[in-house]
Amino acid sequence: MSVFAGLVERLADLLQPLFHASAAAAAIVLFTALVRLLVHPLSRAAARGQRARAALQPRVAELRRKHGKDQQALQRAVLELHAEEKVSPLSGCLPGLLQLPAFFLLYHLFSSPTLGGRAGGLLSHDLLGAPLGGRGTDLLGTGFGSSASLVYLGLFVLVAAVATFNFLRARRTAAEAAVSGAEGGAEGGAEGGAEGGADVEQVPGLGAVAKVAPYLSYFTLFTVAVVPLAAALYVVTSTAWSAVERAVLYR
Repeated sequence: MSVFAGLVERLADLLQPLFHASAAAAAIVLFTALVRLLVHPLSRAAARGQRARAALQPRVAELRRKHGKDQQALQRAVLELHAEEKVSPLSGCLPGLLQLPAFFLLYHLFSSPTLGGRAGGLLSHDLLGAPLGGRGTDLLGTGFGSSASLVYLGLFVLVAAVATFNFLRARRTAAEAAVSGAEGGAEGGAEGGAEGGADVEQVPGLGAVAKVAPYLSYFTLFTVAVVPLAAALYVVTSTAWSAVERAVLYR
């Protein structure tokens, strides 16, 4: 952990001539983007898995017609089809799950006041007057007329815009899937990593998650309000990266 903290601090030193007092905040954003770039191959693997599953949808639709309302027989047939074609129904989810360790590592780095038994230096910096160790909820006691309130207002607007973009894209994907006869799975792709997977209903419990997933982007608003600003910058950067990445990979 201290190694990553040292990297961010060195980035902040390099960015100091450009961003001055906000160099640490800029370093967090840049470091987060670099980490997301490193795990981008996992996202591309998820996109390839989605396209492979999409290619099977005509055959899955035929199996639905063949088995009618016999859900157990349908699930067995679909799983056999996936095995035959060497396509995993969870191939779009696994890359996202593999990114979780990086998420928790960076979140801890940008939210913990101590690292390796010593005080973390990141939270002592600020962004346009808003301390990186402060939280949006602190504004409830200090008022909304400060420069810090403008920083959080900008973050909230950005997160709301990204969340709305994700939600509308998920609804559009769902509508297109319904028209093509692949209803049931398209909404799962907004934040769940299995975008366009019309066969999610064949995996127990995954269909319910797919229906809720498009709304989870709005939960980021709450996250940004309650975590330290340093962690909020990481969350906002990672969320915006995910939105752009999925729009490109799943277009």
